[in-house]
Amino acid sequence: MATATLSQPAADSHHFSLPTDKYRGAVVEDLQLSPAFTVHSSDTIFRAIESAYERDFSHIPVLDRHRKPLGYIDVATLKTQWEAGKADAGDKVNKYMTRFTRTSEQPYTVITPLTPLNELETFLKHNIFAIVTDPSRKFVVALATPQDLQSFVTRHGFGL
Repeated sequence: MATATLSQPAADSHHFSLPTDKYRGAVVEDLQLSPAFTVHSSDTIFRAIESAYERDFSHIPVLDRHRKPLGYIDVATLKTQWEAGKADAGDKVNKYMTRFTRTSEQPYTVITPLTPLNELETFLKHNIFAIVTDPSRKFVVALATPQDLQSFVTRHGFGL
């Protein structure tokens, strides 16, 4: 009968462990996010709300005419304002959007499909969602939320 034995490392051997990645090397594209829906700053809030509900989105990035992200619309808040009569269906989105703050103290963080999930998690600790762009930031690919990360963990059985 064959037996196997495990040997203990010698006391003087150099033993170290590599840091573990709780997402096991997964990147943003592994989240399998829905394609992003965006609106232009000159679009009406009626179009924004209608499109958001058709797609089941809670936040919509707002772009300028050069497709540069300017901010976002919180759909639930906008709908509440509309229902309360504080917003008109024909009003422009830019009147109700939350603008992104970009300064030297708060630089734009680029999140791409190849961004590691541990970096996305760090970003989402201070932001309600991340805009995923192509590496050159020419177009919006998707939005990622903390719920997307949690869903990924649940689907893959990671014990976080």
